[in-house]
Amino acid sequence: MRKETKTAVYDEELHMEAYRFAGIMQPFPNHFHEYYVIGLVENGERRLSCRNQEYAIRPGSILLFNPGDSHACVQTDDGTLDYRALNISRKTMRELAGEITGRQALPGFFPAVIQDEEAACYLRPLHELIMNGSSEFGKEEHLLLLLSLLIQKYGQPFEQGIPECRAEIEKACAFMNAHYTDHLCLEQICRHAGLSKSTLLRAFTKAKGVTPYCYLENIRIGAARRLLEQGATPVEAALQTGFSDQSHFTNYFSRFIGLPPGVYRGIFLKKEKEQEIQNHETSDR
Repeated sequence: MRKETKTAVYDEELHMEAYRFAGIMQPFPNHFHEYYVIGLVENGERRLSCRNQEYAIRPGSILLFNPGDSHACVQTDDGTLDYRALNISRKTMRELAGEITGRQALPGFFPAVIQDEEAACYLRPLHELIMNGSSEFGKEEHLLLLLSLLIQKYGQPFEQGIPECRAEIEKACAFMNAHYTDHLCLEQICRHAGLSKSTLLRAFTKAKGVTPYCYLENIRIGAARRLLEQGATPVEAALQTGFSDQSHFTNYFSRFIGLPPGVYRGIFLKKEKEQEIQNHETSDR
């Protein structure tokens, strides 16, 4: 029998809790929370009742519980439930909604169960960043992008026009290019550009095709490539380009470049050695 595991982490920066259940067989009786729950089913099939409606949940289902929503669920297959979720207080949600919509009003999400691959693509990495204790502002980006999508599609309507803000976006780019070795936060970039977090995030993504955090990581990867080409070790390259740790650097480098940093560095070391041999042979003639 698969062992049940339950883990939870509170993120002091985002002011919310992330938790993960794996191998869960128990049913959950009818209950409610005083906070929002945004969850993602990774494995298992269950029948969920919420707000007097019945839902079939399966892998990929996203659950949206508002404060006070009564809900219960029970397994309907022979497997177990694997589930990750975020608990967000009313206070935090009100602040986030204000950042996104410009109105300090709590959203009400409906329906309670959705199938939305784009939302899952924001929720899953956000949850993993919180569980892993990341301090990078990429997690705040994922959170704002996730809630912007959910409020737009499943909550209160809000202004969908994205301002161009060309001059402000270029200021943000220049700031990141000048300070990529520092431990930057989204607030610093917004303050320098003169935009709110939500406006910067949406305008930047529209203008550049990537989020500010992705842009910053591209700058760092480019600088790291140059260092590796000059013979720096992967550890040195990570430290000198602002990455939080070696694992983070290796994962990003491999994803962007297609090769681990050590292998990439080895290519140039090999070229350098071959050039030295060739120069030595030429001088001996």
